[in-house]
Amino acid sequence: MEILSTKADGILAIEFNRAERKNAITSAMYQAMADALFEADRDTAVRAVLITGKPEIFTAGNDLEDFLKSAALPMSEDRPVFQFMRALSGISKPVVAAVSGAAIGIGTTLLLHCDLVYCADNAKFSLPFSQLGLCPEFASSLLLPQLAGYPRAAEKLLLGEAFGAQEAYEMGLVSKVLPVAELPAFARQQAAKLVALPAASIRMTKSLMKRPRQQAIDDTLAFESKQFAAMLQGAEAKEAFTAFFEKRKPDFSKFD
Repeated sequence: MEILSTKADGILAIEFNRAERKNAITSAMYQAMADALFEADRDTAVRAVLITGKPEIFTAGNDLEDFLKSAALPMSEDRPVFQFMRALSGISKPVVAAVSGAAIGIGTTLLLHCDLVYCADNAKFSLPFSQLGLCPEFASSLLLPQLAGYPRAAEKLLLGEAFGAQEAYEMGLVSKVLPVAELPAFARQQAAKLVALPAASIRMTKSLMKRPRQQAIDDTLAFESKQFAAMLQGAEAKEAFTAFFEKRKPDFSKFD
């Protein structure tokens, strides 16, 4: 299975399990994660969620072949990726993420919707939307400036260049950087701490912290999605994806 979902000791663990494709995410994987999160929010036995990848890779983001197939279909909030992000953004229970290796595109975006994020010292993050002729997604244009400040967010979103674990820590994207071998146990330990605390208190505390910005997140997410869908059909995006599959550097000089 490309998404491993297990429940034990009050923790729902969701693991990317497609290492041979760098954990690139397909629609089926998004649906599996969405279903797991929606179920976890209803399940009183689940008190925390833990999202992980592999020691060498968190996720390379969207599986581009699968992504471009779905891009030809009408944009809808029923799409698995929208269901997943809606479930992640809206879940009442705390979400812990543990990142090793690369977290590309939505692999970084989804971290902005988690509550506790830890990474290994080999972690690499990137939001390469501009390089693909696209725009930010899933409220990253709102949340990253709030988190890191406008200058750093602009650098990451406009240039789309990768950045490492220490810079992610300095930006506030992650709370702690650990050796690769220590990360899984530490992240699970943090999730276990949440499980041991009063569940109603944890849910209310999370709700109160998110309340002032939740409407802005919802509004930005919806607006970004419309812009993203339009740009996905544009000439710049077509050039970027064609160049990727042809293994050449894209040429954007002919576009205004």
